Amino acid sequence: MTTATIFSVCAALLVGVGAFGLVARAHLLRRLVAFNVIGSGVFLMFGGLGDRLPQSGADPVSQAFVITGIVVALAATALAIALIIRLFEETGRATLPGEDEADDPGTD
Repeated sequence: MTTATIFSVCAALLVGVGAFGLVARAHLLRRLVAFNVIGSGVFLMFGGLGDRLPQSGADPVSQAFVITGIVVALAATALAIALIIRLFEETGRATLPGEDEADDPGTD
């Protein structure tokens, strides 16, 4: 089993878990975390498959793209958290209108 295969399988697992969390949860912070897990899987795949030639090391261009993507994802996450906080202050709920918190299997 090659390193690229291991990275690809782990990335696919992260994307799958994140997609399940994105669909199955009603709470917006949980959806945001699930979306970030999906992004982490994508970054792992791009970073792991960035080797052009094993003897020369990783490709610096793909590493630069992954680092730039991580920075953009961090900024988007900060914006999403600010919007969720604003929604909670206005409505008192951290779910979108029309979604019932009782339908969320993760709440107690």
